[in-house]
Amino acid sequence: MVILIKNVPAEQKLLSVRTQFINRVSDSDLNQLLDKLLEHRVITDTEMESTRTKHGADKARDVIDTVRRKGSEACSVLIAALREVDEWLYTALNFS
Repeated sequence: MVILIKNVPAEQKLLSVRTQFINRVSDSDLNQLLDKLLEHRVITDTEMESTRTKHGADKARDVIDTVRRKGSEACSVLIAALREVDEWLYTALNFS
């Protein structure tokens, strides 16, 4: 279990749960997260289309790594979107 401190930057939070996220997130949830990331302009249409062609762990890895490289605000959007899409996984990753 990963214990997260409230004041830890969002990029560090995502990095600390990267493996768990990759192993636990469903394909359906990833598609919903991609939609939300596009809506919030965290990713481009091209990035979304490229990621949608991947499967399983590769797709999850692409989502989390793409967002992490975009900085704290983008990471915060992903974390908030995860809470909307899969509150159980959000809690399991200790984001709450």
